[in-house]
Amino acid sequence: MNVFRILGDLSHLLAMILLLGKIWRSKCCTGISGKSQILFALVFTTRYLDLFTNFISIYNTVMKVVFLLCAYATVYMIYGKFRKTFDSENDTFRLEFLLVPVIGLSFLENYSFTPLEILWTFSIYLESVAILPQLFMISKTGEAETITTHYLFFLGLYRALYLANWIRRYQTENFYDQIAVVSGVVQTIFYLYVTKVLKGKKLSLPMPI
Repeated sequence: MNVFRILGDLSHLLAMILLLGKIWRSKCCTGISGKSQILFALVFTTRYLDLFTNFISIYNTVMKVVFLLCAYATVYMIYGKFRKTFDSENDTFRLEFLLVPVIGLSFLENYSFTPLEILWTFSIYLESVAILPQLFMISKTGEAETITTHYLFFLGLYRALYLANWIRRYQTENFYDQIAVVSGVVQTIFYLYVTKVLKGKKLSLPMPI
């Protein structure tokens, strides 16, 4: 495992912790797309089913468990504990527009036609578009809280570091994962677009602790 992979994982984890911390401290989830968080929880669930069948390392196992816990804790706080503060009127992206083509593509383009492989492929494709409900919500409201922009920044940094990780692996191991790389490039483009969209948007300061 090279340094880009580790830094990418830490950036991804930091993004999730920032979002969880914001919701917990402010007791409010305004400006956060619950639908995007559901998609990310689905990404981790379908990707990490090998927790029960394949041990790689303690680091790998711990990170998978932490990501799953953070994802479901975020969904719970949005739709459970702090649901009264959830802006459902603006979180209206139609998830079937993402899920149907992603499911179809997972069956058409994968490395082997087995349940775990198809679900892993599904998670890769879905992650590349899971941010769209959040982007759609920001475009509707015309504003984003500062903490939300920090969250999106570290998610984008995670994708950029993973692209560097794949380049490094190709150079040192001659390893190339076409599905992961292409999906990662697509996701990175989306995050660059998110950054462009956020420029000029009204930023609201986080609620005081």
